[in-house]
Amino acid sequence: MTDTISAEALSAELLEIEDERSWDAQAELARALRIEEDARALGDPLLVVRARLCQANMRLRSGDIAGAVEQMWQVHEWAVANDARVLMARTHLIWAAIHQHLGDTEQALEHALLSVELLDDESTTHMHIWHRTKLADALWSAGSMEAARIRYAQAEELAVLTGSPVLLCLLNNHAYAEYDTGNQQRAEEVADRLQRLATERGLTLEPAFLDTVGAIQVGNGRYAEAEATMRLCIEQHGEGRHEDADALPEYLLTLAGAQRGLGAYDRAQQSLDSCRGLCVERDLVDVLVRVHQEQAELHAARGEFAEAFAVHKVFFAAHQNMHSLQREARTRTRQAMFETVEARQEAEHFREQARRDPLTGLHNRRHLDESLPVLIASDPALTIALVDLDHFKQINDSLSHNVGDEVLIEVAGILSDGVAAGCPSGYVARLGGEEFLIVLPGTSMRRAVPLLNRIRRTVRDHDWHRMTGDLPVTVSIGAVSSADVPAPTQPSLLSTADSRLYAAKHAGRDRVVSTAARGYASAA
Repeated sequence: MTDTISAEALSAELLEIEDERSWDAQAELARALRIEEDARALGDPLLVVRARLCQANMRLRSGDIAGAVEQMWQVHEWAVANDARVLMARTHLIWAAIHQHLGDTEQALEHALLSVELLDDESTTHMHIWHRTKLADALWSAGSMEAARIRYAQAEELAVLTGSPVLLCLLNNHAYAEYDTGNQQRAEEVADRLQRLATERGLTLEPAFLDTVGAIQVGNGRYAEAEATMRLCIEQHGEGRHEDADALPEYLLTLAGAQRGLGAYDRAQQSLDSCRGLCVERDLVDVLVRVHQEQAELHAARGEFAEAFAVHKVFFAAHQNMHSLQREARTRTRQAMFETVEARQEAEHFREQARRDPLTGLHNRRHLDESLPVLIASDPALTIALVDLDHFKQINDSLSHNVGDEVLIEVAGILSDGVAAGCPSGYVARLGGEEFLIVLPGTSMRRAVPLLNRIRRTVRDHDWHRMTGDLPVTVSIGAVSSADVPAPTQPSLLSTADSRLYAAKHAGRDRVVSTAARGYASAA
């Protein structure tokens, strides 16, 4: 990273990856990895997670589903924890794509809906258009074409108003959705809008869009136009700017269908043979299945019914095998997702265990050291209170350490219940031995003292007889608020609370001391 790089420059570069279409997923992955390094050097966590989300998206596009899922969990959790709405909207869009890959249309639709619901004024224009487009795609896949049309229309209106370049892409998706669901007339209307728009803007339709137009023309029996469209599509593909492994085989397959419709059977066979060769070379199982189907159709059109039947049997077997392979691939991906979730949950479990006191289940000093400085820095109304059991050594020495442990567990429960009732955002930690700390965010001393006294009286009035016999159990409490210390820090607040706890002990125990003077709440 150079000395001149800035957070603004990295953010702008990430926005290019997030909001612009790219055909080279591997190059964009490398770019996002480099941006993450630069963002770490700047110490900007938002830029780091944005870069990691871009990486997850590129891994997904490259077929590394397990790698994408692993990064997605990390990014999604950070976004939720930090209430980063724009980032959450982007994560849900990628989750939708992952579940679409798995064939789980219900989950894909749920995530696509969330990706739109999370959009706000901070979301880019591209997000407002593209997230609605992908919601429409998810609705189409789920069989709700009427609802999909509403979302396509919303996205189209916004794209027209803003002059967004993504308009061509969303029209292509809409046209193909209509074609796929058998709405040939609607499909042609949308495809015509797509072509008119490209002409008006002086743009050349990219090969994938021309393939959609060609397929619709075939579906509507306009075979000569379809052949011309597909020849232009393949010519533009040859320029090398739009390369995917299955792109040219898909285009050749559409071309063969157009030529079969024209009755140009020899040309259709040549296109089909070229397509088949690429499928075998590139191991494109799903496209090859449709090659078999088209070959059977071509034999039938020629009147070669025996050959058509034989090839149809090959198609059927290949179709069954393809679905078996797809199920296996989805199973492997789901297993990878499960293992990722399981590992994450296990890591969270051990992380939480490391921050809990094993005897009482309360937070421990490690948790306190992580969370308290953040509260002190952000909450001017914070109050903390040190709590110590009175004469606890007498319980241990007279009754046994086992009884002492039972008392500690019971006191921990009373403290936790009291804090939960009086300050739901607060918590209790065990510092060690018989000493606890109560943390009360957003609670002034005026409000904290009555709460602490209620807790103190609850401890005193509890039925201890079954545990300790005639020995009473009481607590002394020293409280301090952020306002009591000129420049509050964890050491200064704990030190002040400790001195007030000492004052409570010195004044007779079973009481709360909340000021530097002798004042304290009574033990009544």
